[in-house]
Amino acid sequence: MSGQQNPKKQPKPRPKKLNLSPKAAWRNILKEVEKKEVPIHVIDKLVVNLRDGSQAVIDIKALLSQGADPEEVELQINEKLESLDMYIENVDFFVDIESVERTVQPETDKILSKL
Repeated sequence: MSGQQNPKKQPKPRPKKLNLSPKAAWRNILKEVEKKEVPIHVIDKLVVNLRDGSQAVIDIKALLSQGADPEEVELQINEKLESLDMYIENVDFFVDIESVERTVQPETDKILSKL
């Protein structure tokens, strides 16, 4: 018998399986995507944070559900944000996950069905 011991094989770590709901999966995808432009129809709301510490909430989803024209809403919001730029600290965009899923999932399914 020699003084060497047989090294025990270390079990390979198993890959962890993520079990995400579709909503959680889309939320995770959206966190990873760089968002320079977001279509108005997938925005839930905007929170405009002003330099004085106050906030203004613009409920995009409500405006669109009341029949407002998406292009007109986008134009008006952009004009207002530009005119108030000197008072704005930042703007938070809240994306409607269900709307993104309804928009993207059919195209994703179409692409993946061809693989």
